[in-house]
Amino acid sequence: MSPQPPTGVHPQLAVDVVDRLEWVSGLYPGYRRAHAKGACYRGVFLPSGKVSTLTTAAHLQVDPVPATVRFSNFSGNPYIWDRSRSARGLSVSFHLPGGVSTDLVMVSQPVFVAATPQDMWEFLQAAEPDVFTGSPDPEVLRRYATEHAESFRGLRAVKKTPIPVSYATLRYWAVHAFVWVNRRLQRTAVRYRWEPEAGVQQLTDERAAAKSPNYLHEELAERLANGSVAFTLRVQLAGPGDATDDCTALWPADRTELTAGRLLVTGEVEDQAKAEQRMFDPTRLVPGLELSDDPMLAFRAQVYAVSHSRRTRGS
Repeated sequence: MSPQPPTGVHPQLAVDVVDRLEWVSGLYPGYRRAHAKGACYRGVFLPSGKVSTLTTAAHLQVDPVPATVRFSNFSGNPYIWDRSRSARGLSVSFHLPGGVSTDLVMVSQPVFVAATPQDMWEFLQAAEPDVFTGSPDPEVLRRYATEHAESFRGLRAVKKTPIPVSYATLRYWAVHAFVWVNRRLQRTAVRYRWEPEAGVQQLTDERAAAKSPNYLHEELAERLANGSVAFTLRVQLAGPGDATDDCTALWPADRTELTAGRLLVTGEVEDQAKAEQRMFDPTRLVPGLELSDDPMLAFRAQVYAVSHSRRTRGS
């Protein structure tokens, strides 16, 4: 894992980005600055055993691993209606022996809108709501896209974001590349994706308009009352020349994919307030896993640390 600054000391750009997130979504003390609306659930991960020759990571071997799962909306507004078009999140913390955890943080879009921390800052400036309309100025966003051609795929994904039938009927991507290390110290770059075993299903605008503002949480409760919710962890292996430092770029679809295991979500956690204090960190790794050279991956940990510090102080 990348070294973190001392408690209470954060890189200025990370502080600036969190400030800007608060400006874009509004300030809601005690809540995450992004993915503010969400809930935590109990789960178990069942490794397939098919990737153990590529990584020594303990949760990707053969034994079942307990997990904490959080489904969320993207916005920093905890009161946003579920029927809005927005990315959704699926974060999983795998709990290993000795009190050790490692996290996977995924969103319902395959690529991100910024390749570097500075680009992220500039995107948030472009996404600032207009004082009269309450929405970003389309011309300003177009200018950002023109100046950052690599962001086109991410911006298009945002525009085409579906309204899901359920948190359980979305596909989620980790966006960034990671590196697996095996017992021979051989390294393999990978990308993760959760595939919903219920299938990908979405709502039309007309059907969504009839839904409750909190229908995603309500629907998931009904679904879990009748059994578990399942996802398959698919892993794409990098081929020669595939970029590992750019979360705005996709790898070719013909790259080898493996099934690393299944996630079963079994029910809501008993103490939601305590679980919501958890920080899911994509850079919290265990032996057998390494960060790629993606600058946005390490930067996310810095941004999360600033956000976590503020919300746990109630600010």
